[in-house]
Amino acid sequence: MGNLSRIQRICDANGISGFEDEVVATIRNEAEGLGTFQEDSLRNLYLYGHGQDTNIPTVLLDAHTDEVGFMVKAIRDNGMLEFIPIGGWVTTNIPAHRVRVQTATGKVVTGIIGSKPPHYMSEAERKSTPEISSLFIDIGCSSRDEVLALGVDIASPVIPEAQCIYNEENGLLFGKAFDCRLGCSTIIDVLEDLKDENLKVNLVAGFASQEEVGCRGAQLTARKVKPDVAICFEGSPADDTFLPAYQQQTKVGKGPMLRFIDSRMITNPRFQRFALEMAQKEGIPVQKGVRDGGATNASALHLAEQGIPTIVIGIPVRYAHTHWGVSSMVDIDASIALARAILTNLDKAVIDAF
Repeated sequence: MGNLSRIQRICDANGISGFEDEVVATIRNEAEGLGTFQEDSLRNLYLYGHGQDTNIPTVLLDAHTDEVGFMVKAIRDNGMLEFIPIGGWVTTNIPAHRVRVQTATGKVVTGIIGSKPPHYMSEAERKSTPEISSLFIDIGCSSRDEVLALGVDIASPVIPEAQCIYNEENGLLFGKAFDCRLGCSTIIDVLEDLKDENLKVNLVAGFASQEEVGCRGAQLTARKVKPDVAICFEGSPADDTFLPAYQQQTKVGKGPMLRFIDSRMITNPRFQRFALEMAQKEGIPVQKGVRDGGATNASALHLAEQGIPTIVIGIPVRYAHTHWGVSSMVDIDASIALARAILTNLDKAVIDAF
């Protein structure tokens, strides 16, 4: 079962791409006792499970620690902050939300993303999509000096403001950074679940940085761990609020999505088939996905070294890359069960067949 308080702590932590320090610290705390930690200069966090054996294959359990957000680009004379997006945003989802502007010391200053009120807009402006350059962050200052006195400066990271909320009646989670903090918390749950199992593979968790800006961290994790296979745990954009029923492949509450293809990877069909067979054998709900867009850390992992067979276990997330996402504990629990089924049945012969 997914650990709710763990999910909330990891999702609520600050950590846009390149500034994942708080998330890394939270994961270290949550996974204490499950193995040995290492880090690298990109703030990738590695967790080597107990009892690493050089005579058996190694499985990398991947998830990324960063979330989409913003960065201060300039400070106007009137104290308003100009900013750039970090990761993929649709501009119409940005205005009128609260944000956390983080100082160099880690202090957080509350801000509101402002824009010109409709009362002052022309008819053409009201009908057009706003440009990022027309938006700004208001932290309550009236001058540049006031902004600097608070510790906010050019390049300050800006995090979407949201707290993870759980609705017991329908099992839904509401919060930020489900892409991919749900993957991070799920990996810890999996390691906890399997800590007393006598597996025929080594488990190494790679909590990778900077996925949202080009899957950068995973390039390093693959080279350092050199796994035989990898499982990428991802918060995958749900499609059940806008597609016709027959096209929906990533529905909230219907189990994790195993994608066959996206814009940057064709999933190893043999590993994919093995995962689907395990799900069927254990009665675990899963969804099959054919994506013509998007990408995950798997795009970097499957091309690393001499090629690493990689699958993606995608936890559906409605409204990904906005301030608020919606996900289900049912899908998290099914992801943990699927990982258990896969990892307890993997061995060298099975992996060689991939």
